[in-house]
Amino acid sequence: MALVNTNLDKLNFSKLYKIQMKNSTFKSKSSSDWDKKAKYFKESVVNSPYTKEFISKVDIKDCKTLLDIGSGPATISLALTNKLEKVYALDYSKEMLSYANENAKEQNIKNLVTIHKSWYDSWEDVPNADIVVASRSMEVKDIKKALQKLNDKANKRVYITTKVGGSFIDKEILEQIKRDIIPRPDYIYLVNCLHSMGIFAKVDFIQTKSSKFDTQNEDDFIQSLKWSLGDMSKKEEKILREYFNKTYKNKRTKEFITWAFISWEK
Repeated sequence: MALVNTNLDKLNFSKLYKIQMKNSTFKSKSSSDWDKKAKYFKESVVNSPYTKEFISKVDIKDCKTLLDIGSGPATISLALTNKLEKVYALDYSKEMLSYANENAKEQNIKNLVTIHKSWYDSWEDVPNADIVVASRSMEVKDIKKALQKLNDKANKRVYITTKVGGSFIDKEILEQIKRDIIPRPDYIYLVNCLHSMGIFAKVDFIQTKSSKFDTQNEDDFIQSLKWSLGDMSKKEEKILREYFNKTYKNKRTKEFITWAFISWEK
């Protein structure tokens, strides 16, 4: 008896992802952009609830090595170095890797190796590892190719996170300047793309308080918005500065961000 194709088989989630990513308001950042953010990331993510929850979900049983893709200052990988023989931190920002090495030195960690590469470089000389992680670093043009690279480098397990919903900016802020946005692809694109590759992933969720715009300084608030939205007009900036001083900085209830925690076994 033949198996009849389902509607799901007809959907090319890799192609749909590419279209959504190309059209999205939120564009990918260059390595120099991340270089400028490196110090902020070093200071903000250490001991964060997100990091602790991510680590708690990683099964290191019978594992000796880990490869951290888009590692930033190696927050995730450094937290696991005492339980593994060798940890590799890969990032395309030299400044991020500089802070990763600095963090390792401060903590007297000897088994961290940094690798300066991007998603789009050849990974032929990147070592395989028992565990591969990509924490909040799946901003790629071709999701199927990226997922395949992660899977190829993993000996046993893969753990990735991506944001639920395609925007970091809450609706109330966007309403001030009457901006419509096209979000990035949601996490379900990744899950369905993995399914089309014959990988049946588990999905869990991590919820954290949004600290992206959590500041009492209006200049920092505006710069954070420009980081996400790109250029804004003088009129928009004026409106947002007024909104920040009259409303936003006095808000007691901050927004929450939900991350999809996607994992699979080899």
